[in-house]
Formats: sequence, structure tokens, C-alpha cells
Amino acid sequence: MRQDGRVSDDATTGTPFLIDAGGDPGTGPRTFADGAAGLEAAGYDGIFAAETKHDPFVALTAAAMRTERVDLMTGIAVAFARNPMTVAETANDLQLVSGGRFILGLGSQVKPHIERRFSMPWSAPAARMREFVGAVRAIWSAWETGEKLAFDGEHYRHTLMTPFFSPGPNPHGTPPIWIAAVGERMTETAGAVADGLLAHTFTTERYLREVTRPALERGAASAGRDAAALGISVPAFVAIGETDEELARAIQATKGQIAFYGSTPDYLPVLALHGWEGVHEKLNAAARRGEWKTMGEHVDDEMLAAFAAVGSPAEVAAQLRARFGGLATRLSFSASYPIRPELAGQLLAALRTA
Repeated sequence: MRQDGRVSDDATTGTPFLIDAGGDPGTGPRTFADGAAGLEAAGYDGIFAAETKHDPFVALTAAAMRTERVDLMTGIAVAFARNPMTVAETANDLQLVSGGRFILGLGSQVKPHIERRFSMPWSAPAARMREFVGAVRAIWSAWETGEKLAFDGEHYRHTLMTPFFSPGPNPHGTPPIWIAAVGERMTETAGAVADGLLAHTFTTERYLREVTRPALERGAASAGRDAAALGISVPAFVAIGETDEELARAIQATKGQIAFYGSTPDYLPVLALHGWEGVHEKLNAAARRGEWKTMGEHVDDEMLAAFAAVGSPAEVAAQLRARFGGLATRLSFSASYPIRPELAGQLLAALRTA
């Protein structure tokens, strides 16, 4: 496995992508670290921490001290809640603590959260993200080379770095930077400046192939880069069960989660590609009425099949391979219901041996 998050040529498994797992975002750092050790032992290639109830950098620092092999990724850290200098410092330290296993996953969040939750400025998110990444890399470069820090952009300006505050070169190199994106502009930004793209759970194979991948390629071409060298991480919906009753519960929960995302105007382009604009209108209206518990009824089996892999562990593994083999370089499982450890283990084993 290479640090950029792609499968190396000498990979020994038959899996066409690295398989990641996410700790429960509601757990504290100690519990997250305990879980990370278990996930590494189970055979996952990477572990990501989301920024919801806890700081993902703290959780991953704790996890780094309990693991030895797995990649550790923020999935995601909210870029615009911070500034490039603080992110550069924290990411550099996590790269040190993990021994070179850290991947910096950044996302923009949405305007209300940036302005009202974090009390930070919001503007043209794709352009701001491009500059944010450029500033982080400029800071790392100044530490690496000892040259003067001279980043002067529209949104960020970093022009002071004395030897007293520079940690110097990182013996493990600088961490890869991945950007979360749904829309085409942010995806193009990822192609132009990032090492990989973090796709949203609310996506389909068709959207990835017809919208996401071309936008990533356009962005890479605009910067003279090779899109084939960039990673794509997909957190795929799975509705998995061994019995009819267990599978029915998983399907109901998954339909509810698809409905939740489908009610949001920001994700309308994914539905529109499939001709499901009318479903969005129904879901959006239901959300405004507060009908959260019944919104999943608007998601039919055709829509479920487009968004989620459904069935037994072997069936889900086969569907994930068929959809994302040759497209995704990293894959994780998204579920809004508890998956029994036995089922998760069977799914992982099926993906490894299929």
C-alpha cells in the first residue's frame, strides 16, 4: 500500500480497492482508539474519523498510538472552521505521531455551519478551498526547505515563519491531502490541487462515472496533472442481512437515510441525473413538515438499488466490486443502522476473496 492511498502494484489481495472503516463519530477519543485497534486487527486498510461531536485530529492521535499499520484519515475535518497554519501544524504532528500514516481529508461544510456554528467567513467555497490547500502546502514547503514563507492569496496570507516556530522537515514526508466534493466545481478543485477525492455517501455509480470522474479529470488537466494518479474514496451505502427480517430492517433504515440526503437541495444534481427531481420535491416538502420517520417511503426499490448494495454479505460484496472496481481506490461502508460484527467480518472477507 502506498501512502497516497492507492493500491500498490505488489498488493497481495485480490481486492481492487483499499477497504476503510470509520469509528462511531459519537464516541470519545479513548473509545475511538480502542475501536481502531480492533479494526486494524480485523484487517481494514484504513480508519477515518469524522468531525461531528468530537475533533477528528484528537481521535486519530489517540488511534495512532494504538495502531501500527492502518492509514488514518480525517473524513472530514472542516477546513473553513480553521486556518491553513493551524491545519498544517496539526497534520504535521499527526504525520509524526502515526509514523507517516496520516491522510488529511478536508471538507468545506455548508454556509450556515461555517458562519453560525464556527463564526468564520464564507465565500466561493471551491476557490477558497483551492487557496487553503495551496497555503497549507506553502507552509509545509517552508518548513521543509527553510525558505521564506511568502503565501499571499485572496483569502489567506502567511508571510511570517521564524526558525523558532518551524518544526523543520518531517522525516515521513508531508501527508497527502484529499478533498470532499459533490458538486462539479469542488470536484474540479480536487483534481487540480489534491491527492484524492472523498466522494459523498449520497452518490451512485452512474453519478461517479458520468459527473464526478469527468470533473476530476478536467480539474487535473487544468493543472497539468494526471487524473489517474489521484485517489477516489467512496463511502458506499450497504443494506446487509442474513435473514429476511434482518435485511428488511437494514433496507428500511437505508431508505430513510437516502431520503434524508435526498431532501437537501445541495444534493439534487445526483437525483436529477437519474430523472428523480420529483422525488426530491416530495422529500423536501416532507422534511419541511418534519416527517422524518416516514420519508423513506418515497424511496422505491429502484432508487435503493442505485444508491445501495443490498443483500447477504456475499451479494453485497459482489455488487460493490462490480460498481466500484476500477473506479474507487478506497471503499468504506455507510450504514445508518448497527451492522453486526459478524456480518461486517463476512463482508470484508468476501471482498478480499471474491
